[in-house]
Amino acid sequence: MPPTGEQIDLVAADGRAVVTGVGAGLRALALGGHDRVEGFDVESTPPKGAGMVLVPWPNRIAGARYTWRGEAYALEVTEPARGHAIHGFLRRRPWTVTARAEDAVTLAADVDPAWGWPAALHVETAYALAPGGLTVTHALTNTGDRDVPAALGTHPYLRVGDAAPDDCVLTLWADRVVDVDDALVPTGVRPVTAAEDLRAGRRVGDLALDTCFGVAPAPDGTLGVLTAPDGRATALWGDADVRWVQVFTPDDLDGRGRAVAVEPMTCPPDAAHSGTDLHVLAPGETWTVRWGIRDAERSGAGPSDAVRDDT
Repeated sequence: MPPTGEQIDLVAADGRAVVTGVGAGLRALALGGHDRVEGFDVESTPPKGAGMVLVPWPNRIAGARYTWRGEAYALEVTEPARGHAIHGFLRRRPWTVTARAEDAVTLAADVDPAWGWPAALHVETAYALAPGGLTVTHALTNTGDRDVPAALGTHPYLRVGDAAPDDCVLTLWADRVVDVDDALVPTGVRPVTAAEDLRAGRRVGDLALDTCFGVAPAPDGTLGVLTAPDGRATALWGDADVRWVQVFTPDDLDGRGRAVAVEPMTCPPDAAHSGTDLHVLAPGETWTVRWGIRDAERSGAGPSDAVRDDT
């Protein structure tokens, strides 16, 4: 069995995706004959978090400790160099396939309170491939007997076919940035400066980012677009709960050079301490979050209800 477990192929018109049984991650996505994410070999583990689902928190919890409803909790330190807990519990655990079709799959896993979370969570992640786009739906249900905090993110590295990421332009609909200290723990949120503003587009090769932005999305829910020199483009969209995006531009991803992760998140880093956009689920309550990737050149690609409603 590969390190990422069962490989689940999805096919729809001119699209193809591969979802992994371990972590319910996105290992590959092609639309219109062009790769739209940085994939990885079936015998490899996801490089630098590629394609992972990050739940019940994305990014870091500082010191791997937090307090909820007056009770202290300790987590496994999964970022030893900084002493933090990073990217949730389920990215390296097996998920169970609960529904499957040629163009769609749903996988499920559970968060065990014994791991350091206040109550149990049942998590379902559904991938649906359609002409021109992939829609991902996450449903988190509190199966415990007390309120529980919840958040999530994912870790796609966008690309546009064979175009070198360095030569592509990244446009990001974001108007705020999270400042961090030397341990990457947030110290505040402020408006982007002119040098940080990506709304007009910046060449990826000119960026050196591991930065969380607060989004101010386009009316159709578009959060960011990666555009190749020849005009081909890949877009990331999210629903109203996707309020933050982490942009990460490592100079080398698995020996292939520059890559650009555009990570949709429901909260900023260390929300277990700040409480910023940390969702709270009552016993029995379900919270649903949707995002997706589409071919930005195709009219109508992506779901028509991707338009955000922040009212």
